[in-house]
Amino acid sequence: MAAPRIIIAIDGYSSCGKSTLAKELAAQLGYNYIDSGAMYRAITLYFLRNNVALDNPIQILDAIASINLSFVFNEHRQASDIYLNDENAEPYIRDMIVAEKVSEVAAIREVRSFAVGQQKRMGRKKGIIMDGRDIGTAVFPDAELKLFMTADPAVRVMRRFKELYTSNPNITIEEVKHNLELRDYIDSTREESPLRQASDAILLDNSSLTREEQLSKVLEMVNTRIAAIKH
Repeated sequence: MAAPRIIIAIDGYSSCGKSTLAKELAAQLGYNYIDSGAMYRAITLYFLRNNVALDNPIQILDAIASINLSFVFNEHRQASDIYLNDENAEPYIRDMIVAEKVSEVAAIREVRSFAVGQQKRMGRKKGIIMDGRDIGTAVFPDAELKLFMTADPAVRVMRRFKELYTSNPNITIEEVKHNLELRDYIDSTREESPLRQASDAILLDNSSLTREEQLSKVLEMVNTRIAAIKH
C-alpha cells in the first residue's frame, strides 16, 4: 500500500531557510512545493508597478481582480517559477524594493484573503509543502506536520546579506538588518493572521544546523508522522 500523502506547513521568520528546506523536502518526497512568499512578492510587484495606494481599498480590490498567479516548473532551475499574469515574475520578486514592501502588502486583509483562497485550493490533493507566515495557523490548520522555523537574528542577517550581495554589491549589512527587523515587526503585529507558532507546530532552530543535518532531521519527523497515520 502506498504511503499516505500529507500536507507539511512550514512557518517562521524571514531568512530562516524555509524555502530552501521546503524545496529539498519536496524533491526527496516527490511532493509539490508551493512558495506562498513568492505569491505575496508577486502581488507586491504588481502593486508597485501600478502605483496601488496601500490605504485605498478601491484600488486594492481593483488590483486583486486583475491579478492571476500560477506556478510553472522551470527545468533549468528544477523548481517552480511564479507567473504574474502570464509573465515569469521570478527575476523581479527578490529585489530589495519588493522586500521592503512585501510585509506591508501582505498585512492587508483583502490581499491575504485572496492569497489564502488560492493556497487552500492548491492543497486539496495533499502531497504538498508550503512555507510562509500563517500556513499552519490560517491556511492549513489541519496539516499533518507543522514546523516553525527560527534562527539567531545575527545568523539570519548574514544569510540574507550573502543572498542579496550577489545581485546588489552595494547593499550593506545595516540595510539588511533594518529590513529584517521591520519585516519581523510587521509580520508579528499585523491584525490579519500574524506570524505565530501554531500550538501543535514543532519548533526548529537551525542557527547551528547544516542544510544536510536539517533535512535529515525533518525527514525523520515526516516519516514518523506518516507511520503514525498508517497505523
